[in-house]
Amino acid sequence: MPFRHLLPFILFVVVAAALGVGLTLKPKDIPSALIDQPIPEFQLPPLEGKDNGLESDHLRTGDVHVVNVFASWCLPCKAEHPFLMELAKSGKAKLSGINYKDKPKNIAKWLDDLGDPFGRIGADHDGRVSIDWGVYGVPETFIVDGAGRIRMKYLGPLNNSDRTEAFLECLDTISNGGDAC
Repeated sequence: MPFRHLLPFILFVVVAAALGVGLTLKPKDIPSALIDQPIPEFQLPPLEGKDNGLESDHLRTGDVHVVNVFASWCLPCKAEHPFLMELAKSGKAKLSGINYKDKPKNIAKWLDDLGDPFGRIGADHDGRVSIDWGVYGVPETFIVDGAGRIRMKYLGPLNNSDRTEAFLECLDTISNGGDAC
């Protein structure tokens, strides 16, 4: 019978310990089963009015690619867009986009207003390709090596100095033949 009185206390300690461990985790460090794996096979049509869609073969050219999954309705995507524009100008990697579940007129206006940093953009109208890439939400950015293997997945917007610095360090590592960040 004395154990029955301790049960609420023991349950409280277990829940408090689980919450304490949860507070030490970094939500942006969600592991991806696709790291070091080949990119999924896919073929996406171009955005309306464009002629450069995106498919898996475009990412196996021997060059390092950055693939950004984004949408015009995504405020964090807008926040990271200046960084993507600078990255495109730098020439550090080829930049491609996967436009996630967007309306053609909205994304056309968005790119007209903010600029288009992407060499290629595929329209993922139903979100199926993004799911194959393991996307949890937008924005997400991937570094793909010249052989078409995913080397890094970055969750959330690349819009502050700490995040952009870590991303660029990883990009430089992969560009210089390294295989891990």
